[in-house]
Amino acid sequence: MKTLRLYYATNRKHQGKDRWQPIGYDTRFSDDGAENLRFGVVELDADEAVIARHLGADCGFGRGDGNALAGAFGRQLKRGEARISPYREAIDAAKPDAVQPARAFGSQAMFGDLQDAMRKSSDVLVYIHGFNVSWNDAVASALALQESLNQSDQGKPDQQVLVVLFSWPSDGKALPYVSYKSDRVEARASGGAVGRALLKLRDFLLKVRTLDARGRDVACGQELHLLCHSMGNYVLQCALERMHEHTPGNSFPRLFEHVFLCAPDVDDTALEPGQPLGAVHELAMHVTVYYNREDVAMYVSDYTKGNAERLGHNGAARPAQLHNKVHQVDCSPIVTGTVEHSYYQDGRVNQDLRMSIASVDFDSPARTRRRSYDLPNVWVLGRTE
Repeated sequence: MKTLRLYYATNRKHQGKDRWQPIGYDTRFSDDGAENLRFGVVELDADEAVIARHLGADCGFGRGDGNALAGAFGRQLKRGEARISPYREAIDAAKPDAVQPARAFGSQAMFGDLQDAMRKSSDVLVYIHGFNVSWNDAVASALALQESLNQSDQGKPDQQVLVVLFSWPSDGKALPYVSYKSDRVEARASGGAVGRALLKLRDFLLKVRTLDARGRDVACGQELHLLCHSMGNYVLQCALERMHEHTPGNSFPRLFEHVFLCAPDVDDTALEPGQPLGAVHELAMHVTVYYNREDVAMYVSDYTKGNAERLGHNGAARPAQLHNKVHQVDCSPIVTGTVEHSYYQDGRVNQDLRMSIASVDFDSPARTRRRSYDLPNVWVLGRTE
């Protein structure tokens, strides 16, 4: 057996009598408000043979079936096999955050633990899930993503990746029309919580971070990344609004090496200058959009919800207008089967994510990418054969 550890932040309401000993988190906001955050660690004992079997399986577009692995973890979580340990807090509700002692916040304890892990050669990837995802499903997906990204034959074998889950109260109900509308409202409200968490991260990094000329964190030698899936990209969009209100100057701080926007359920113009995600490149050295023209969930968003064309369906409306840090990757030629929306967990797409984290050149033959439209930032992901 292997004990898996997952760090998390959530604005969901705890399940159980004691918020410091929860049995899980549900579909509602915390009783303390939509921007109230809990930080903690989930532990799960998993069968190493099961992990190896799923990560060695052919998903149809390469080795590694992260979605099947998430399903296996999800079944364990539903049986109540996980151990949840929140970081305790001692906040005075009558005082603003600025005058609270640092030790009062659970975030400070978690950031400190993550810093220790990064010193041991671990990058950190913050993961924001999409709509219609329960707490158990969010944890299962994050654990599967962590295991997938840590396969020893991808990228740098000695460089590990720790995934930090941000879980917002997505419905987790199989009601595609009702759930989507509800989650859209909850995603906007959760954007404030994500923005608050990123501001806390900014303040922590300002205290401990030393950057070299390239912007690399030399205090621990590792890097931070962000991955948003589906409506999680809309959560990020709303988070930027909150961050803008509390960021001095005209630019966001550079917090991440990579920002990955996977199957983004936002307008296909969102990354253009002056649009809601138009400044996301300021948060990172690189921004990569992964999209799939056969993504059924994007059809639902486009045609049944009255939304504009989705970024996760056809990519950016006008690629030439994107900032030079922003790249987009068309995964349509390789994605097959029933994972048209969560393909970032599997095969060649997941491997492409890992290679970015490992600083493999975008045009390396190992990625099986090719440029499209004669633009330097537009790619098509192909097969290995």
